[in-house]
Amino acid sequence: VHLVESGGGLVQPGGSLTLSCVGSGFALSNYDLNWYRQAPGKERELIAHSASAYDWTDYAASVKGRFTTSRDNAKNTLYLHMNSLRVGDTALYYCKIAGTPYWGQGTQVTVSS
Repeated sequence: VHLVESGGGLVQPGGSLTLSCVGSGFALSNYDLNWYRQAPGKERELIAHSASAYDWTDYAASVKGRFTTSRDNAKNTLYLHMNSLRVGDTALYYCKIAGTPYWGQGTQVTVSS
């Protein structure tokens, strides 16, 4: 089982980014998946829980209304679409298979003018 995140980078406040989480060794469509982030000096934060059924995602209050998830099962990929980015969104972003020890390595998002 392997997860690889990509799509991070430097963006100005108010900008947008889309992160990808590509899975291998398992069928992503069968699992709930989580997006986490960790900013320097802060605890890791669960920001989105994508349920495998019902095409439903629950979001943390800190990102609700700005971030959304989507899946492309043919590509075995989970996406995190981030809009209206703020300086406070700067963090290392990870995906994880919910309820398992499988994490990706993370992708850095830096929001700065």
